[in-house]
Amino acid sequence: MTQASHTVLPGADKLARLPFNPEFTPGAFSAINTCLRLQPAETITIITDEASKEIAASLYAEVLKVGSRCHAIILEDYLPRPTKVMPQEALDALEESQVSIFCAQAQTGELAARRQMSDVVNRRRIRHGHMVNINAQIMVEGMRADFLAVDRLSQQLIDRARQARTITVKTKLGTDLTATFVPELKWLKTSGIISPDKWGNLPGGEIFTSPLRVDGTFVVDGVVGDYLCEKYGVLDKTPLTIEIVDSRIVQMHCDNKTLLDEFNAYTHTDENSDRVGEFAIGTNLAVKKAIGHILQDEKLPTLHMAFGHPYAEHTGANWASSTHIDCVAQHCSIWFDGEEIMHEGVFTFPHTL
Repeated sequence: MTQASHTVLPGADKLARLPFNPEFTPGAFSAINTCLRLQPAETITIITDEASKEIAASLYAEVLKVGSRCHAIILEDYLPRPTKVMPQEALDALEESQVSIFCAQAQTGELAARRQMSDVVNRRRIRHGHMVNINAQIMVEGMRADFLAVDRLSQQLIDRARQARTITVKTKLGTDLTATFVPELKWLKTSGIISPDKWGNLPGGEIFTSPLRVDGTFVVDGVVGDYLCEKYGVLDKTPLTIEIVDSRIVQMHCDNKTLLDEFNAYTHTDENSDRVGEFAIGTNLAVKKAIGHILQDEKLPTLHMAFGHPYAEHTGANWASSTHIDCVAQHCSIWFDGEEIMHEGVFTFPHTL
């Protein structure tokens, strides 16, 4: 389908007029064509904000080449930020879309609004690319991965993870924890190849589940997520040490007392905010080190865990939380039932790309 046959819906004309860095084009091409596999007969919704609209414009340029109908929502055109609700116009657009992208920056207290969006995505089985906190560096690093190779690696890793009953993780900085798993709690992969069964972050590259139990010490020298990520960046100089018993935070230490106080408050928002809800291993080989942005850093080949919401609708967990904050530890060594599959951030199990 040619660009001339493209149907411009309200809002998309704004993105069409925006200039963007041509270095974004390879990543935008991968997002639209490899990861989301947008088809000419489909409708896509792009939800963005003022801070991210240049990247959204690069995505829209690829939509134009495909020839699909496109809704574009710039959040600040509808509601003041931060917002606890998603604009109704965005939700209405999603209702008639087969593909969607959230390309915007996280702000304090907006998880509920994003959950409104994901509820529609899940119910309608939309192929959704979640690019929260996307920036220029991520577009030219993590988004330039060979996502077909990332998918193959992720599949080989998840096949092993689904057989494991215990996973042990250690780092030189002091991470030393053991997690236990049961078949009833499902492992999923979000490798960047997005299907109607599970929306995924872009850039992709991880496998995850909700663990039955986690015990031990978790030293976060990468990043913490949500709005704290932009505020505190990479924690290699002031790691956050978290002591965990039966999946609950029991004690924390950090030389950055402001971070410690904010993280403590975040993980005590509700009765399950301090509970390990996600256990994940990154698989994006284009990501080499933490850069201070959770969207890319959680794809680093290493361990990350999240406290709070366990993605129960996908993992099968039987509990919930109103919060979810990811935490990344760098250079992890990981064992599945005693077999080492990663040594200091490098995969060691037999795999093919």
